[in-house]
Amino acid sequence: MEFLPEEIEAYAEAHTDAESELLRALSRETHAKVLMPRMLSGHLQGRVLAMISRLVKPSRILEIGTYTGYSALCLCEGLTPAGKLITLDKNEELEGLVRKYLARSGYSPQVDYRIGRAADIIPALEETFDLVFIDADKVNYATYYHLVLDKVRPGGLIIADNVLWSGKVVQPTTKKIDKETQALLDFNRMVQQDQRVRNMLLPIRDGLMIVEKL
Repeated sequence: MEFLPEEIEAYAEAHTDAESELLRALSRETHAKVLMPRMLSGHLQGRVLAMISRLVKPSRILEIGTYTGYSALCLCEGLTPAGKLITLDKNEELEGLVRKYLARSGYSPQVDYRIGRAADIIPALEETFDLVFIDADKVNYATYYHLVLDKVRPGGLIIADNVLWSGKVVQPTTKKIDKETQALLDFNRMVQQDQRVRNMLLPIRDGLMIVEKL
């Protein structure tokens, strides 16, 4: 996921607002106890998500893919006082860890944390969202996008993580393309061609696709 030289990455983090102690603790515990800790958003990307949320000032956020809750806590920083974040994940084994840090954060009353398949849950959601963050199974990115677009207000944002997929989206065409890489190639092309949105791909960490609904 790391595209910048390490010293540039370190310089960028050194000149970015620090993580809170709670986020640092969650990061440490994730790396110590949970498989695939690289799935965590981390310091720099977390601050990007928090800043976007503070700029949008959302009253409703949808997150598809909770993992250990780091990105959810970052996104909550911009919620309005009466706002709500709905976060979806299919991994029930992480629920205890997620709820522990939600409780410690103080955001727990504003977070609706649901365990289940996002494709089953999203159609039943009646909220209109100001901000959606997609960070789940890559083969279903297009499905999630189509399910949520009509639920996003005009001017609202959809952010999709991992759209550079460790650089595999620009690998030589002579190599065999795995299904996740192909799904992300298809997703990026679909967004680029969608006349209902404006979009920008930011090469931050593993790539963030920022989509503004027109």
